Amino acid sequence: MTRTTLTVTRSTHALGAEVSGIDLSRPLAPELVKEVQDLFHDHQVLFFRDQHIDDVAQRDFAAHFGPLQHFAFLPPVSAELPEVHAIDIDLSKPKTANADIWHSDATFLKHPPLGSLLRAVLLPDVGGDTLWASTYAAYEALSSRVQRLIDGMTAVHDSSNSVSHAGKAANADYKPATHPVVRTHPVTGRKVLFVNKTFTTRLEGLTERENDTLLPMLTDHVRSPDFQVRFHWQPGSIALWDNRCTQHYAVADYSGRRRMHRVVIDGDAPE
Repeated sequence: MTRTTLTVTRSTHALGAEVSGIDLSRPLAPELVKEVQDLFHDHQVLFFRDQHIDDVAQRDFAAHFGPLQHFAFLPPVSAELPEVHAIDIDLSKPKTANADIWHSDATFLKHPPLGSLLRAVLLPDVGGDTLWASTYAAYEALSSRVQRLIDGMTAVHDSSNSVSHAGKAANADYKPATHPVVRTHPVTGRKVLFVNKTFTTRLEGLTERENDTLLPMLTDHVRSPDFQVRFHWQPGSIALWDNRCTQHYAVADYSGRRRMHRVVIDGDAPE
């Protein structure tokens, strides 16, 4: 078991921390796992550098944060590792995904993912950064009047407008889901603004005009630089994020291929 002293460097005031002094290629001692879990809840997204691990080690590290999801929307890297999915994008070809829109992953599911662990496999020479935004900070920055207005509201999340999930929406397993506009994080107890531009289609109980005013205001609000961190990928880079209290955006400013391997951690119904 690997026992070590971690070095933690905060990325921004809103969220994010880079963690060093850990070797993810080896089994981790229970107390080290607990320390990383606590950092995960404190910082929302953790970054690890120079971790040249394989798919098995990636899967095993992600499993410390909960049961793993067989994510139906991305191809597995192999039949032997159905929990590890490939995100292989070649911007020289027609676009097949909408990662360059702010979103939380798969909020159209009744049980959206708890989080994800993403590992760089093949990177472009320039560009291809990822941004994350704290939806704790986004909620807390709203005026108290707007907070009172949206507390207790619900919203519909639908995959049918997403290119990468087109066709799945017709399946009975992926009908639109309804979630609170403001969810409470089950571990920290903090409130989260839980709407996103990709999947949230309607605020329930409002007229069309009211919805078309309030929903874009909320989804645009999350994009403020005050709530963000930007990560530049390098060989051996890994990011672990809490999907319950963040959104992310993959910057499509590169040419050629970018291949990432991702493990999705199963979540529960937002409350």
